[in-house]
Amino acid sequence: MNGPLRSWLPDGRLRLQHGPIDLVIAAQGESGEAGAAYGRAWERFADVLETLVSELPLLRAPLERDRPFANGPVARRMVSACWPHRSQFITPMAAVAGAVADEILGTMLAGPRLRSAYVNNGGDIAIWVAPGASLRAGIADLPFKRALNATLEIKRPCGLATSGWRGRSQSLGIADAVTVLANNAADADAAATLIANAVDADHPEIRRAPACEVRHDSDLGRRLVTVAVGALPPDCAAAALDRGATAARAMQRAGWIRDAYLALQGRTRVVAAPPRVGCDKLSSMQLATSSC
Repeated sequence: MNGPLRSWLPDGRLRLQHGPIDLVIAAQGESGEAGAAYGRAWERFADVLETLVSELPLLRAPLERDRPFANGPVARRMVSACWPHRSQFITPMAAVAGAVADEILGTMLAGPRLRSAYVNNGGDIAIWVAPGASLRAGIADLPFKRALNATLEIKRPCGLATSGWRGRSQSLGIADAVTVLANNAADADAAATLIANAVDADHPEIRRAPACEVRHDSDLGRRLVTVAVGALPPDCAAAALDRGATAARAMQRAGWIRDAYLALQGRTRVVAAPPRVGCDKLSSMQLATSSC
C-alpha cells in the first residue's frame, strides 16, 4: 500500500489521499491560521488508514447487545455514531467516511479559531462555521450529474452525508440519493445509510445481488444490495420515498439528525424542522425550510 499523499488543488484547497480515503479540505482564518490548520490535518492524516485497518474485523461486525471496544479515535467515532441504531442491522463501517472527516476537522480546530473549515471525504463532510459566518452546500439528486437540485446555507457546525444505491457504498434500498444534516459527519453518515436503506420497494425493475458477490470485502455479507433500478411506476416510487421519510422523521424526533433530503427518479421528500431565525436553511425550487 502506498503511503499518504498531499497535493494542492488550483483553488488553494488541500487534498489528502491514502488508499480509499480521498479528502478535500478548505479553511479560512486570519493570516497564517489556515496554513497551520492544513499542517495539523496532514500530520494527523499520516496513520488514519493504518489504524483503521488494524481494527477492521471489529468495525465490519454487526452491532449487537454489547458495545464493542474500539481502540483508535476514528473507530470510536464510528461505533458512537452507529450505536443508537443497533436495533437494526448496522456495522460501524456505515460511519467510516464521516468519522474520518470529523477526526481531521477536529485536529484542524485544535489551534487558533478559524472562521470556517470543512473536510469533504467523498461527499461526507465535516463542517465548522464560527458565529456570524456561513457556508453554502449544494445537493444533487443524481450523484453522477453536476446539476444541483437544492442548496443548504450552513450557519453552525454540522455534518453532511449522502447515501444511496448509486453512490460509492452499497445500499439495501433504491434511493438515488439521501442527504442528511446532523450534528457531525459520522452521525450524518450512519443515518444517511439507514434512511437510504428504508427507501425501498418490491418491483421487477429492481435488481439485487449478494453484497459479497458485488464486492468481496463488503461488511454486508450475503445481504442483497441494489445493483440496478429501472423506471418505476409513480406510486411505487412515491411509496418508497414515504418509507424513507418515515425513517428520517423518527431519527429527527430522537435527535439523531437535523434534516434530510431524499431523491428517487425525479421525486423528492424533505424532512426538516419548522423554520427558525438564524438557523441552517435548505432551499429548492419547490420549498424553503430551516432547521435548528
